[in-house]
Amino acid sequence: MRIFSYSILLFLFWLLLSGHFEPLLLGLGLASVALTIFLVHRMEVVDHESYPLHLSKQLPKFIVYLFKEILLSNIDVVKRVLSPRRPSISPKLFEVPLPQKSILGQVIYANSITLTPGTVSIQLTENKILVHALSKEAADALADGSMAKQIPDKVVKS
Repeated sequence: MRIFSYSILLFLFWLLLSGHFEPLLLGLGLASVALTIFLVHRMEVVDHESYPLHLSKQLPKFIVYLFKEILLSNIDVVKRVLSPRRPSISPKLFEVPLPQKSILGQVIYANSITLTPGTVSIQLTENKILVHALSKEAADALADGSMAKQIPDKVVKS
């Protein structure tokens, strides 16, 4: 079932990128998808973490949340850098607990922290992430755990 859903998704992605509906090009697109599926299946690289179909329903909500956080953090960093009465820049190195159970969830969380301006994930261990934050406010926002709760990890089977 996973290979079939992967095939459909891959063909729809190809169709979206190509935008061609001529029979010859559709046939070539199907052939390229079939070849890709054959190679992926033969190499045994599709598993529950490399293609997390079970997270697909939760992903749009998380992407909207992440874009909102990136936008708000960008505004905060710009204010700190360009404002004549600069809010304090107080770099801080601290540890954030890692509530995600799967490796995929942990990596998504660490990358989300790094994508948010003003914070960088430095080290990922089994139960915590070492983070550098530009300000105390950014550190407090991460420490409250709201971003960790948004990571679509609850349905991942470890």
